[in-house]
Amino acid sequence: MRVVGGLTFSLGLILVIVGGAELFTGNNLIVMAWASRQLSTWRVLRNWIIVYIGNLCGAVATALFVFWGQHYEIGNNGLTALNIGNAKLGYDWVQAMILGIFCNALVCLAVWLTYSARTVMGRIMAIIFPITAFVAAGFEHCVANMYFIPYAILVRAGAPDTFWTAIGKTAADYSKVTWGNFFVDNLIPVTIGNIIGGVFFVALVYWVVYLRTGSKPAKKA
Repeated sequence: MRVVGGLTFSLGLILVIVGGAELFTGNNLIVMAWASRQLSTWRVLRNWIIVYIGNLCGAVATALFVFWGQHYEIGNNGLTALNIGNAKLGYDWVQAMILGIFCNALVCLAVWLTYSARTVMGRIMAIIFPITAFVAAGFEHCVANMYFIPYAILVRAGAPDTFWTAIGKTAADYSKVTWGNFFVDNLIPVTIGNIIGGVFFVALVYWVVYLRTGSKPAKKA
């Protein structure tokens, strides 16, 4: 099920890359231009701040519209959303940060791989496997969590009594699913981990290998 979920989740990055949108975690690769002195520190931070806020607003707005559409009433969607949100808020700070590091290393690798593609299908194929891997492994992505956890919070706070009766649970069973816990216990550590994974595990490594002054491409054997 995690693998299937990962294949589905790949659609998000495909839409970003092929559609020309902006994703905070993928934009961690901008550090490569900063390291080459093509961008100032302020311009990098400005991009990150604007895109991060935009991603947060878009994700929460999407969660709100999905909630208004009563998607939680279809099948086990509401229970699944609550369980996902509850699980994501069950990590301690260090664990959430480390899971964020591994996640964005794979996300940024997926973005990096798309630069080797010459067709839209090539870009799509470059994205699918790294993204499927991070979802299947249970790593943490701050932008994804900007949707999953607020949606669980909305379901917990606004679902009618008939919903709770149908799933055999109460809102008290998901006491951790709150806005405060979302920001403090998940979003902050996962964001820090995503930055570390994207910047230090991918962007600066590949900059040193390929782009730093004086580097030369390897000779063919």
